[in-house]
Amino acid sequence: MTNPLERFTQWLAVEKGYSPHTVDGYRRDLLEFLRHCGEACSPDAFSPSLVQSFIGSLYLRSASASVARKLSALRTFFRFLQREGVISTDPVAGVAGPKQGQHIPVFLTVDEVFALLEAPVASDRYWRRDRAFLELIYATGMRVSELVGCNRDDLDLAAELVRVRGKGGKERLLPFGRAAREALEQYFPERESISLARLERGKAVETQAVFLNGQGSRLSVRSVERLIQIYALRAGIGVTVTPHALRHSFATHLLEMGADLRTVQELLGHVSLSTTQKYTHLNIDHLTRVYDQAHPQATRPSR
Repeated sequence: MTNPLERFTQWLAVEKGYSPHTVDGYRRDLLEFLRHCGEACSPDAFSPSLVQSFIGSLYLRSASASVARKLSALRTFFRFLQREGVISTDPVAGVAGPKQGQHIPVFLTVDEVFALLEAPVASDRYWRRDRAFLELIYATGMRVSELVGCNRDDLDLAAELVRVRGKGGKERLLPFGRAAREALEQYFPERESISLARLERGKAVETQAVFLNGQGSRLSVRSVERLIQIYALRAGIGVTVTPHALRHSFATHLLEMGADLRTVQELLGHVSLSTTQKYTHLNIDHLTRVYDQAHPQATRPSR
């Protein structure tokens, strides 16, 4: 079963353009299924009952979102095997996944975002870098993987535009405002000092990445996540703040200020509008307040 699995993961990486992180996730989910199959681990032995027993075992130890993700990986895998002629029927066909409620993403208020953006201060070693990436995430709504993947050639400071590579290797051009541009301009001398210090010690230096760590290498996703949590605690924000929460805040605040859903979809890089529509659930209270204030018959005087 190793060869079909390897061909599948290669197809995901090359044909579909999935990131190494996503491909690894598929591989882990499928290896878990193959371990469950045990000695029956061959294409001819795959059956709906085997898939159902695996899904049933997941319910005992995994959340419904995790079960749904692993079932989705199986669907994609078996459809690939069908196209390759390895199997004739899809053993996942007819297997129902868990029902999931609408996930309402965590987002920050405008005041909380401003407090977070101001949390890096001069006493922090790389405060200009940290303020720059915070400003850029909130200004563009980019994913954290897109942030750390940014190269210097992707930035056009004069035009206030950045090119990012999203899921499936798809590129999009995102605008950002004056605050993000100024933060980046203030950070670049700090970036150069990191590089020079490395060169003086005869060490290799990352020349392309926008955001560097103290060792002169590309800043990692984990580091960005950790730093955002530190600054959120310092800012006194009462919820767990992740890079994705800033992305959610970007989308929510745009919709609250009147941006249309299609525009937000393009900026976020969502393939399906339904993915973006989850943000409309966040704005019901806001829309109700606007309606009450603006519509002449929203509130009637008591008689």
